[in-house]
Amino acid sequence: MEVNWQRGSFRPDASTSLWIEAPEADRSILAEYLQASPLALKLADSQSGNQVVLKQTDALEGITSPEGYVLSVNSDGVRIEALSGAGLFYGVQTLLQMAADAPEGMTAVTVKDEPRFEYRGIMLDVSRHFRSKEFVKRQIDLLSYYKINRLHLHLTDAAGWRIEIKKYPRLTQFAAWRPQAVWKDWWNGKREYCEETDPRAQGGYYTQDDIRELVAYAQKHYVTIIPEIEMPSHSEEVLTAYPELSCTHVPYKQSDFCIGNEKTFEFLENVLTEVMELFPSEYIHIGGDEAGKASWPNCKLCQARMKKEGLKDVNELQSYSIHRMERFLNSHGRKLLGWDEILDGGLAPNATVMSWRGTEGGLAAIRSGHKAIMSPGQYCYLDGYQDAPYSQPEAIGGYLPLKKVYGYEPVPDSLSADEAKLMYGVQANLWTEYIPTEEHAEYMLYPRAIALAEVAWSKPENKSWEDFHRRALKIVDELKAKGYHPFELKNEIGNRKEAETPVEHLALGKKVTYNAPYWENYPAAGEATLTDGLRGGWNYNDQLWQGFVTKDRVDVVIDLEKETPIHSVAADFMQICGPEVFMPERVVISVSNDGKEFTQLAEIKHEVVRDDAVTFKNFGWEGEASARYIRYQALASDKFGGVLFTDEIVVK
Repeated sequence: MEVNWQRGSFRPDASTSLWIEAPEADRSILAEYLQASPLALKLADSQSGNQVVLKQTDALEGITSPEGYVLSVNSDGVRIEALSGAGLFYGVQTLLQMAADAPEGMTAVTVKDEPRFEYRGIMLDVSRHFRSKEFVKRQIDLLSYYKINRLHLHLTDAAGWRIEIKKYPRLTQFAAWRPQAVWKDWWNGKREYCEETDPRAQGGYYTQDDIRELVAYAQKHYVTIIPEIEMPSHSEEVLTAYPELSCTHVPYKQSDFCIGNEKTFEFLENVLTEVMELFPSEYIHIGGDEAGKASWPNCKLCQARMKKEGLKDVNELQSYSIHRMERFLNSHGRKLLGWDEILDGGLAPNATVMSWRGTEGGLAAIRSGHKAIMSPGQYCYLDGYQDAPYSQPEAIGGYLPLKKVYGYEPVPDSLSADEAKLMYGVQANLWTEYIPTEEHAEYMLYPRAIALAEVAWSKPENKSWEDFHRRALKIVDELKAKGYHPFELKNEIGNRKEAETPVEHLALGKKVTYNAPYWENYPAAGEATLTDGLRGGWNYNDQLWQGFVTKDRVDVVIDLEKETPIHSVAADFMQICGPEVFMPERVVISVSNDGKEFTQLAEIKHEVVRDDAVTFKNFGWEGEASARYIRYQALASDKFGGVLFTDEIVVK
């Protein structure tokens, strides 16, 4: 963005009119939009002073993106020029934001602005908890105001099928309904579906007319809706309604389609044909994530398919299905988009990868010549807690405050200039397992989605956390005035206090020997983690908590290098039952001077109970001892198992 302030000002009033020079479709959209905006501008019969002028042109100095614009304010009015209707629309959003910030009059200025990324997305999961079309429209209103241009709808999953498919009526007569309104109750129960006519039926779906209405509404806000139809997994609802498409043909038994069954592809192609007729988007999202593949090795049809196609394992069988669906989409002029598991077994030739398991999948796609959209859980999963968990509604876990979303940098220095061009954009995701109401969904979205919008639009050098935080406090009040339900940012508690300051202690920087290995998925700082002085925050996704999953869980020995008087040995653990993170059931602390013979100082027993709270507990010993070596063991409950996470063994 380039901003040049000038002398003078302009204040729109009731006599200010609108003049638009653009193709008729854009002219109609923009005129209708500005008439309904707070400026309430009406089209003029001629061009004159005291006007807002919108002009689509073939070239603009310094603007390369079709979504870029130049906005000029002077005492006579406002002029916005752009290369497309979308560019004019985004110039209008800046105008509306400026006018709202300066009700007494906007200072004269020239703004040259264009987006950093072409793809700027938000995903709404409408499967786990169905959302009304009116709710979706309200989010389009707000997201487009902050220049988000993609709305990804997660339409199908185990919890419910949410789009009418004429050829397969059981998907909406049966697979869209369940006896429990709240996903958690359904998930912890029998996970059954029910008929739409059942008095217990909870759920819903979008009719094809609803989808047409939503697509048309989004187009008037220059937003593209991208549908996601899950395959080959997350499909329990389909395989219960149409069990012949699973490997066993038994309802309620499987989440993966049978890839050896030709009827599977007949079904998927028929579904996607109807989906493509409804959604004009360039991309169709096919999911592709978390396929269990459990039945494929024992399924005669899947094994026959593997033999016929020369596939060496089930990963290649999944890749076969993705490649085949891509060819089908490509033959209809569309492109395939999928989560980063579509890399497994070989990436389809023209696919774009949405990277959620960190950034590695997206970078691998880019380095192989494919586009990528960055959506790593650590920065982009808005279903996690945005403040101290004890102060928030129950969430799936995680800790993602506004500052962390805003600080995300999608393009690492390791990418070359040519590779960076394949970074298509960024997306934040709102999965809704623990978000049963529309008010709660907005609470989780805002203001974090607005932080993501700025990450997607602005170059790093044009960003300032202090400035954004100041604006975000004001935005929250504006959203509340408009009837939205954002997180009350002014009351933010912040990170766990232990994480704010490094801790000094006797074992700081000392060598740790692991008798049982840490979990490679959550290594934190590796062998330095437990004595680096850094304490963890509200969740293990901060890369300061180290995970342990082996049978012996935590079993480490710290070498203090010489015999040392010690008075306490302690470590913190966390419990978040949703993702199977539990406290230890037993902790044993021992000491030695030779590293071979250990004397037990303490055995601490703890009853592990499953509950909804995110909790932290310190397990330690206090007393008088002298030793060179300290052994710390933490064992899991036989009943619950799960992962143990600890951050630092503090010795004093």
